[in-house]
Formats: sequence, structure tokens, C-alpha cells
Amino acid sequence: MRIAWSLSPRSRVPGRTRDRYGGFDDPLVPTSRAEPRWRTVVASPREPREPRVLLPQLKLDELLEELQARIDAARGTRDRVHSLLEAVLSVGRELDLEQALHSIVEAAAALVDAEYAALGVIGPDGRTLSAFHTVGVSDETITRIGPYPQGHGILGELIRHPEPLRLSKISEHPASYGFPPDHPPMQSFLGVPIRVRGQVFGNLYLTEKRGGLEFDEEDESVLSTLAVAAGVAIDNARLYEDSRLRERWLLANAEITHRLMPGSERSEALDLIAERARDITGSALAEVAVPMADAPSLRVEIAVGEGADAHRGLVLPLHEGLMGLAYSTAAPVTSADITRDDRITAEPPRFLGLGPAVAVPIGTGEVGARGVVLLVREAGRPVFSDKETQMLQGFAAQAAIAMELAERRQDAQQLALLEERDRIARDLHDLAIQRLFATGMTLQSAGRFIEHPKAADRVLRAVDDLDETIKIIRSTIFGLRAREGGAGSGLRARIVRGAGEAAPVLGFAPGVRMEGLIDTDVPLRIADQVVAVLSEALTNVARHARAHAVEVVLTTDGREVVLRVSDDGVGIPSGGRRSGLRNMAERAEQLGGRLELGGAEGGGAVLVWSVPLPEGA
Repeated sequence: MRIAWSLSPRSRVPGRTRDRYGGFDDPLVPTSRAEPRWRTVVASPREPREPRVLLPQLKLDELLEELQARIDAARGTRDRVHSLLEAVLSVGRELDLEQALHSIVEAAAALVDAEYAALGVIGPDGRTLSAFHTVGVSDETITRIGPYPQGHGILGELIRHPEPLRLSKISEHPASYGFPPDHPPMQSFLGVPIRVRGQVFGNLYLTEKRGGLEFDEEDESVLSTLAVAAGVAIDNARLYEDSRLRERWLLANAEITHRLMPGSERSEALDLIAERARDITGSALAEVAVPMADAPSLRVEIAVGEGADAHRGLVLPLHEGLMGLAYSTAAPVTSADITRDDRITAEPPRFLGLGPAVAVPIGTGEVGARGVVLLVREAGRPVFSDKETQMLQGFAAQAAIAMELAERRQDAQQLALLEERDRIARDLHDLAIQRLFATGMTLQSAGRFIEHPKAADRVLRAVDDLDETIKIIRSTIFGLRAREGGAGSGLRARIVRGAGEAAPVLGFAPGVRMEGLIDTDVPLRIADQVVAVLSEALTNVARHARAHAVEVVLTTDGREVVLRVSDDGVGIPSGGRRSGLRNMAERAEQLGGRLELGGAEGGGAVLVWSVPLPEGA
């Protein structure tokens, strides 16, 4: 059997039919009646015929080339879709925001085959870029170029109009005004916005498609798809970052509460507030100011970080500056640059090299603010966002509640302690003093029956000792019954408070000992001078003595009051400044007393300040 090919018009509608040569129509390609059709012809063995080959009028090479091109295009699209999916998965796996942004830039450059890529984060003002992440430009080149762009020119065009922008030549766009020195040359450009929850978070910028080509519609479509996935990844990273940040704030609050509840000093809690707030917010300086009891001002009690020494101890007005305004308004106060803020006094200079700042009151409501915490970042760092300020405000409010609870607990403990002191004072008065008095009366009456002069003299001395003991016990009773604002405002309580207030400055608590009827025999005018001299003496020890121990002794015998302050420091150098000592000496002279200075055994110094008491005091 021989097979030949021939062309013949179809005689019927498309279908598989037998022709006159015994062949079949090809049903795979529909044709009309007049269309030429490939047909198979089978030569009959009874009719020997020569084979005929009739070629079609189509160019097979062109068809095959077109088919191959379409196959290659399909493969390229498949590979690009796979690359896009891999990029989306890679970006979505990142939970750290900075790493997620960097992964987005790398994926964008790889997907559209761009030599340079960048992601600009739009700042809080909505007009400039607050952060810039790049791929393709070396660190050396970035250093030579200078600061990152702020969002002008083409970059600003995409900020003002957040829609995809594709350019064959950047220089031909009206918004373009060139590049800074040492900047790599760039021609083609493709930019798309990244939206997070309907808000524009930033923009992707791609330049210089490899091979000298231009970015096309497919590049724009791929990059826009990546931008959608990037928005979801950024939102997830931000939510994760917020949850981690809230966890750190909660842990800090728990730490403060745990520290306060056992009865730690308020200064320790304030120091912990400053340290944790500074660490969590990435600030260079943190300080805490509290209201002063004797003046309408704030005093910076705690300062940690850069230049803290220049802030510690400053007295600030209530209605001026960031801290004063935050305290008086009971609301946060922020500054984009504290060194150029008109609300900050120029003197003393204390914010060199710093920039964004925020002041938040510690506690509000019925109790009122207990203080203010100020945080300052280094110059060039981002300003404090509303979310950061809200978290800081919540932290400060929780810290204030912890301080309130701790104070209530201390008040309850103090009340129990005072009640116990009252019980001891009653027992001393009703039992000990009465027995001593009875013993003294017995000895005094028995002395009349003793004939031996020396024995009688000893009995009388014993009676005098009992009288002195009774005076000491009575003085102790007065001290036990001391109250804040009542008897607690006496000299004994003021000396104890003064020594306690000096402990943070000294680094240790000084020892205190008192003898005699301190509150009864010492009048108020002399008591004020005694307190002032004690404060000055302890301040001098803290500044100059480098001591490890201080002992304060206050005694009175009804005729004279003597204050003795001794330390184990380096002593009083000769030829040094003596303004403080001169003030103490003048106070003593005005009251008819004296000031004596000397050395202590084993090193250190001893200060003795004594003044006579008026008769009948």
C-alpha cells in the first residue's frame, strides 16, 4: 500500500468521513467547505498510480519558532510566579521589623532584576522619610554620598501621589533635580507604595534594570503584588514588636511592684523607673523629678545616662519646661529637638548631642502626679511616636499605683509600729519609772540611817543615778510617742529624718544616738540651728571626706546642747575651702556657743557644735 498527500475541498461539515480513496477526514481541525484540507489517500493495488506530494502554503519554521517562543514565555511566567511566591513566603516569615524591611528590598530587586533597590519609610509628618533601607549600594558609597534622602524629587513624588510610577529616564521627569556627588548613575525607575491597613507605610524604589532594559508592565504588576504581601508582613512584624514591647513594660511594672512591696525606699523605685524606661525606649538620658515640699518647684532626684551629673539635683519651675508642663497639666509633653526647644532654658547647658524628648507624669487622677519622668534620645534618632508615648504613660501610671500601694502598706506598718511604741512607752512610764522612783525613795530614806559617811555618800550618788535614769527613760518615752506633724516635728524626729535623707548622698546610713530630754529642753529656735548644722556637716562629709561610716550624737543635760559628728574619712585638709565650716561657726557664735574641729582615732574628722540653753527652756 502506498500513501500520498493531496489537497481537496471538503464536501461536508467537519467530521470523520471516508473519501473516495478509502481515507478518512481529519476531525481535529474544523474547516469550511472551501477551505483546503489535509487528506490521506490510499492507492488501490488494482490501480497502480504514482504518489503525489502537495506541500501546504504555510511556513512551518515560523510556526515552530512562535510556538517555542510561547513555551519559553510560559516557562518564564511560571518561574517568575514561583519566585514571587518564594519571595512572599520569605518576607512573611520575618517577625523582626528591621529584618523584614531588608528582606522586602532584597526580594524586590531579585524579582524585577534591578541593580539598585530601596525602601523608604514615611515619617509621622507624612511628608518626609524617617528611615531608608537600600540594596546594591556599598557602605563606602553611602558614606561618601552622605545622609539618606529625606523624600524630595522623585522620591517625594511617590510620597505625594502614592501610585505606581514607572520611568524610562529619571532625569526627564519634572520632579527630578539630579543626584548628589558620588551617587551611582541611574536611568530607569520603578516605584510602588506599600500600604499597611489602608495607610501608606512607605515606598519601594527600584532603579537600573539589568541589561539596559526598561521596567515593563509585568515588572510593575509583580512589584505591586510583592508590595501587598510586604504590607501584611510589616503589619505582622509591627504587631509582634508591639506585643514584645508591651511584655517588656509589664515585666518592668512587675519588677517595680516587687521591689516596692517589701518596703524598699522610694528612691530605689524611682531609679528603677528611670532605668527601665530608658532601656525599653532606647533613650540616651532618663531622669525623674519630684515635687518639693517647701517650694512650688520640681527637683530632679534621679538622672541616669548621658550627662546625668548635669541634671541631678536641678530645681525646675512647675509651669515651665517639658517636665514642669507635664506635671502641671498631668499630660505628656513631647519635643522633636530638645536643644532647640524654646521651652527649655539655655542655662545650664545639659542636652548637648541630644534630640527627641518626651516628659510623662507619674500618676494622675485624684491623687495627682507624684513626679515626672523625662526621656531624651540622641540627635538624629526618631521622635517619640504616639504609641510609644501611650505605652510610657501606662507604665508611669502603673508605677504610680505601685508607689501608692507601697506607701499605704508602709503607713499601715508605721501605724502598727507607733501603736507598739505607745504600748512600750506606757509600760516604761507605768512600770519601770514607778519602780525606779520607788527604789530611789527607799534608798534616800535609808540613807538617813547610815552612819558611815562614805556609805551614805554612795547611797546618795545611787539616788542621783536613778534620777538621771528616770530622765533618760522619760526622754525615750517622748521619742517613742513622736508623731509626724505633732511631737514628730520635735528635734529628735527631725534629726532622725535629716540623717535618713543624707543616706542616699553618703551611700550609707549614718549612725544616730541621742541622750537627754531633746524635745523638752531644746527650744525651737536652737533646734532649727541644730538641724541646719547637721545637714551642712553631713553634706561636707559626702563631698569631701570619702568616708565609709558616720556617727551622729546629740546630747543635752538641760544646760547645753551638743551635736557631735564624726567620720572615718580623709580628715579636714589644711588650706581648703571652709565656707561651710564658717557658716556653722557663725551659727554657734550667734547663740553664744562654739564650734570645735579635730581628728578621730584611726583617721577621719570630728566636729563638735555646742550652744548653751536658756534658763527655763
